[in-house]
Amino acid sequence: MTLWGGRFSSGTSDAMAALSRSVHFDWRLAPYDLVSSKAHCRNLVKSKILTAAEGKKIESALDLLRKDIAKGLVAPLSQDEDLHGVIERVLSDRIGELAGKLRAGRSRNDQIATDLRLYLRDASCELIAGLLQLIEAFIKQAKRHEESYVSGFTHLQHAQPIVFGHELAKHAHALLRDVERLEQWWLRTGVSPLGSGALAGSVLSANPEASAKLLLFETSAGNSIDAVSDRDFAAEFLFITALIGIHLSRIGEEWILWSSTEFGWAKLDDAYSTGSSIMPQKKNPDVAELARGKSGRLIGNLTSLLVTLKALPFAYNRDLQEDKEPVFDSLDTLLLLLPAISGMVESTEFNERAMSAGATAGFALATEVADYLVRKGIPFAKAHEISGRAVALAERKKVSLEELSLADYQSLNKLFQSDIFKVLTVESAVASRKSRGGTAPTALRAQLAELGTLLTSARRTNTKRTSTLAKLWGDSEGKSKRSRGATK
Repeated sequence: MTLWGGRFSSGTSDAMAALSRSVHFDWRLAPYDLVSSKAHCRNLVKSKILTAAEGKKIESALDLLRKDIAKGLVAPLSQDEDLHGVIERVLSDRIGELAGKLRAGRSRNDQIATDLRLYLRDASCELIAGLLQLIEAFIKQAKRHEESYVSGFTHLQHAQPIVFGHELAKHAHALLRDVERLEQWWLRTGVSPLGSGALAGSVLSANPEASAKLLLFETSAGNSIDAVSDRDFAAEFLFITALIGIHLSRIGEEWILWSSTEFGWAKLDDAYSTGSSIMPQKKNPDVAELARGKSGRLIGNLTSLLVTLKALPFAYNRDLQEDKEPVFDSLDTLLLLLPAISGMVESTEFNERAMSAGATAGFALATEVADYLVRKGIPFAKAHEISGRAVALAERKKVSLEELSLADYQSLNKLFQSDIFKVLTVESAVASRKSRGGTAPTALRAQLAELGTLLTSARRTNTKRTSTLAKLWGDSEGKSKRSRGATK
């Protein structure tokens, strides 16, 4: 059913109806529309637009409808325009004209803005849980490789020796920042648009603060025009998901390289690989490649909404119907990706012999030579130049830096003594970098302990928020409505 039409003398064309229809994608917001309708109903009772008996009857009908939707007993019909029309149609069938009273004091403009905020606050908890699972997988792998030596890379060239656990742990830090961004986004999204009406507020439902409290928002909107037109929260959510996608893409790129024959560092578990339809020997890193590929989709969704928003005038415009599909797609994409990537990371076996074999390749100990001279009192700029000459000498002799003789080193500078060879080992180079954030095993263990503490804290916060949101549904288990499939 449509929620408008009194001033029209004819119905819409089939083409217009097809263009206008949004119920095929906004139906997943139905449970959130029902809880916001319940809060609105209570406000109408307080405003004496509804009697207490009418309010109770409407609330009971809303509760039953939510259960029926969750069971799949209620679904949109071909003639339904949007989720709001479906809900009013079914309520009208069940409680008659009383259903029409629920529309007093609100508009689809403030309804949909409220529904989308509720949905994303709920779904963000599920997204955070997936990120925390991946962070835990990285911490576990890093602990297995606290003393596995490899070459670190810059510009995809050998740089300096590091422990492999340090390499792995860097991803946990990036992903924790994503979690922090979602936590901060949660606070900014805790503003209820309900009660803003079409754009000017409402005289019939005049206590938006009460509705905000019932819906577990921190406050109600300070400007009704901004409330119905604001999609900053959706754009920011898409930015966060796009950045998560970039982080997952970088993880994927490294796994692709490490599992290649040329690197030979990583052996992917069969459960997270695929084969070739023509080459029997192939074992392809498809999870990693899909992570890399889907990042483009996530970036595109952000761009799509930003372009939609960039020149919208005044309050609500129908363009804003285009906010939901990119948000839904980005969320669905990440919730599909994260478990697969977590499984891939946790199950990968690393070849420590192959990794350590190249730890000093490419003259990776050259910085140790420069640092040695600095400790002897030479300015680093000069020490850097002498170390570079040592590399050139080793290249001419076709040996490594540690294979040069003391005479070779003293030909470059007389301050070189036999103790130079003590620093020209992987173990010495790595162990010396023991300051906070460094690659020494001692520093890595401290880093992993700190990551574990941050992980526990983030889990505690997310569990608390999930449990808080469960109060909207009257659920004891505190699960996301989305994870149960109730919104599909």
